[in-house]
Amino acid sequence: MPAPAAKPKPPHKLEFTMNSLRNTTLSTEDDSMYFEIVTRFWHPNITKINKFDMETRELVTVAEIEGLQTREPRIRFGGEKGQWVPATEFLKYDSEHLGGTFKAGEDAEYRWKTHKGRFQLIKADDPEKKALAEFHPHKRHFFVFRMSRHAYFQVQPTPEILQAIDKFIVSYLLVERRRRDSRIRVKLERH
Repeated sequence: MPAPAAKPKPPHKLEFTMNSLRNTTLSTEDDSMYFEIVTRFWHPNITKINKFDMETRELVTVAEIEGLQTREPRIRFGGEKGQWVPATEFLKYDSEHLGGTFKAGEDAEYRWKTHKGRFQLIKADDPEKKALAEFHPHKRHFFVFRMSRHAYFQVQPTPEILQAIDKFIVSYLLVERRRRDSRIRVKLERH
């Protein structure tokens, strides 16, 4: 009798604690993946993405974004040792839509797209356009009170995306800032 087929691993649920792009945490329920996105008041122009290292029990800076709220942000990976590069070199924005594409390695290229108003991360060359990560927005009680459900990412447990999770988070922060800025611009043009 053949062995039963192995169940596919369930997707990881990375939950946001707040709706801010500059001050929040992003973590799984068991904290196996824990990221702190923070902009300190003494460095209001630099947003740091810190990862909790389970072995050493320390927060390690994996990426920084300078000028997230400006039109020309710069990013660097690897903390103080990394080189600042313009965000447009890392993330190629889509001129027609709100998403963009970025490279996570030598051969892996990913694209942010919107589906029913929600961001999805797909492989750029995937003909099926299967989502590797999907954003689910927060919900509020009666649309005004406290959150009944925090926003979260549903990330498929593929090794390629889990190895590039820091680039995934930085690219999301950049495309989400662009989406929020475009909303403000549309509201101002209506008045």
